[in-house]
Amino acid sequence: MERVTISMSDEFATELAVFMAANHYDNRSEAVRDLARQGLRQANLLEGSAGECIATLSYVFNHNTRELAKRLTGAHHAHHELQVATLHVHLDHENCLELAVLRGETQQVRDFARTVIAERGVTHGQVSLIPVVTATEAHQHHRAGHRHTHPRIS
Repeated sequence: MERVTISMSDEFATELAVFMAANHYDNRSEAVRDLARQGLRQANLLEGSAGECIATLSYVFNHNTRELAKRLTGAHHAHHELQVATLHVHLDHENCLELAVLRGETQQVRDFARTVIAERGVTHGQVSLIPVVTATEAHQHHRAGHRHTHPRIS
């Protein structure tokens, strides 16, 4: 195992200590290792080609924006192969929250999410991607004819 020494401001050290306590870490090395691993995974998912993923796409939009609901529905239908489920929540008289669960090639999921988030009238948007190993990749075979995905463990 390689040892790395880092310097941090007192404020950052305090923030890390609060994080460690809230998440029950015993030492800084474990906490920093997990945070770095998560950061590298997220950077790879957001910018690299990581194979297949499952994802959640959440966004808030003003349903009064002209043709927005129609454009969003059209975008989802045009990428039906990525869709697993969608939840729609009415936040107030003007704003709705949608949460879409997606599955597919990371680049396609990422492009779809960026397209939705960039729509005029979408005020907030976030995508969370989780890399997966498909049954084929894991050399597992299943007779049911549907595909299984398993979180990729680094």
